[in-house]
Amino acid sequence: MKAWVYDEERELDTAKFADYLNPTTTAVVSIDMHRGHLDDSPDCPCPAPRARDVVAPIDGFHDAVRALGVRIVHVRSVLRPGGVDDINGIPSAWRRTFPLHVGEIPNADAHAIEGSKWTEWVTRVEPGDMRVDGKRRLSAFYPTDLDFLLRNQRIETVVLNGGFTDCCVLNTAFDASNRNYRVIVLRDLVRGTDAHLEGAALAMVSLHLGLVVDSEQLLRQWRG
Repeated sequence: MKAWVYDEERELDTAKFADYLNPTTTAVVSIDMHRGHLDDSPDCPCPAPRARDVVAPIDGFHDAVRALGVRIVHVRSVLRPGGVDDINGIPSAWRRTFPLHVGEIPNADAHAIEGSKWTEWVTRVEPGDMRVDGKRRLSAFYPTDLDFLLRNQRIETVVLNGGFTDCCVLNTAFDASNRNYRVIVLRDLVRGTDAHLEGAALAMVSLHLGLVVDSEQLLRQWRG
């Protein structure tokens, strides 16, 4: 099996990473693949256009994962109506800092509001999948019940896909590692703000947090 280490593909000694590669103690965690990031309309409140091209590949990977009996958790940002979790409380830092780079974001105040179309899934969610709502900051663990859900099923490894690589995926990887989960990030199924930050985030994961692999490599390993 091959893994990416600091942007270099290397052969992995799988015996040393057996605890990372056991599908029976693994959950795939898909992050923020909803319309608030992926809609192509001009009023999309937090657009992540680079992530649109991984929607179909993520769906295909999830189909293969379901066939193997590996669990899937879809996590999405959902804020209470009225903005008390964010814009009308203590606003998330990104609302002030990200526009310094990309410019003002039209309709940003509508991002992730409960009951709005912006929280609708774009990737396919099947009845047997698990869902976690209420992500209100950058990590899929905060302030959700994701940790409780994983531990209650004796999950030891989380496999991350979705977006942004340098934002929510990276924060989730840090939180998962700090909680002593084994972390795998799927290099071909995450997308960052841009190629530079995506590469930097994946390099950090590979050195400090877990494995960076391509999805087909992982599926091949799981299939034996």
